[in-house]
Amino acid sequence: MDSNSEIKVIVVDDSAFMRKSISMMLESDPQIKVIATARDGAEAIEKIKNLKPDLVTLDVEMPRMDGLTALKIIMKECPVPVLMVSSLTTEGAEVTLEALKLGAVDFIPKQLSYVSLDIIKIKDELIQKVKSIVNSKYIRRKIYKREPEPISNEIKLTQIRRDFELVAIGVSTGGPMALQEVLSKIPENFPAGIVIAQHMPPNFTKLLAERLNAVSKIEVREAQSGDVVKPKLALVAQGGKNLIFEKVLGEKVVRIVDKPDTLYKPSVDVMMESASEVFGEKVLGVIMTGMGKDGLEGLKKVKQKGGYIIAQSEETCVVYGMPKAVVDAGIADSIIPLDKIGEAIAKIVADNRF
Repeated sequence: MDSNSEIKVIVVDDSAFMRKSISMMLESDPQIKVIATARDGAEAIEKIKNLKPDLVTLDVEMPRMDGLTALKIIMKECPVPVLMVSSLTTEGAEVTLEALKLGAVDFIPKQLSYVSLDIIKIKDELIQKVKSIVNSKYIRRKIYKREPEPISNEIKLTQIRRDFELVAIGVSTGGPMALQEVLSKIPENFPAGIVIAQHMPPNFTKLLAERLNAVSKIEVREAQSGDVVKPKLALVAQGGKNLIFEKVLGEKVVRIVDKPDTLYKPSVDVMMESASEVFGEKVLGVIMTGMGKDGLEGLKKVKQKGGYIIAQSEETCVVYGMPKAVVDAGIADSIIPLDKIGEAIAKIVADNRF
């Protein structure tokens, strides 16, 4: 759609307070119009079919028909981009990750306590997500089938002479499914360590790591302070904290820290900058789907130290923000579609063992 067109949204939540709060936040932006609200999944499906919104915000816990049941029907009968509204509990995280698997594009968190205070804090993020999602070429192609699928050609990689020790991956919106695609292509004898910074709240990253572990040939788990970066292991940075690297007794380990106070935690910038300091030129930095530009400054440091940088291609990003910032800055060595990134990582690392 045109980036200046009115964005029509339906808000679905069994709480009148939440329906009103989300509607007010959205309509604080003059481009967004809430055309209807619904109290449960059944009412939502009826209104989506009749009103054809550009996006739906969908609560999980609702009477009559819950969010997951509604989502399955929406994706089958009246496809539209869906943004889940999720509690930050472990149960909320589990359901949200299942919703992303079923076709929801992303989620916004809500607290069970102090809801009114928390809701105000997420306003800017909510508006930014809505705009990014409805203007995404990937979404238009996947949900509305309005653009042809891109053809993945053979990837061409520039010649590298480096013994890579670390693959550092930064990702945000669209990340859980994108990471599943990438990690499923990593071979079981992979000779470098992998560390992932995915923008997510606490409780979510442990469950994400468990889901990724189930589809991967290498071990995937949530990072803990003191974990050694080593071959055949992928560590997922903890939600709500930052991840840095240190040298300890000849080993390179991760540390989970609260500082610095970054906009996103885990911060891709913080992780990449620390990786460049500890691993030098032996970093393969990968920047994937997500809004904003987190990762740009950190990857500049990776580039300065002689590391190699892969950016995900625009046509395969749910939101082409973080990779775009890196590509526009001229520091990406390769721009690769999602379905080829895992293969490229494996090839680059395997071809450069000395």
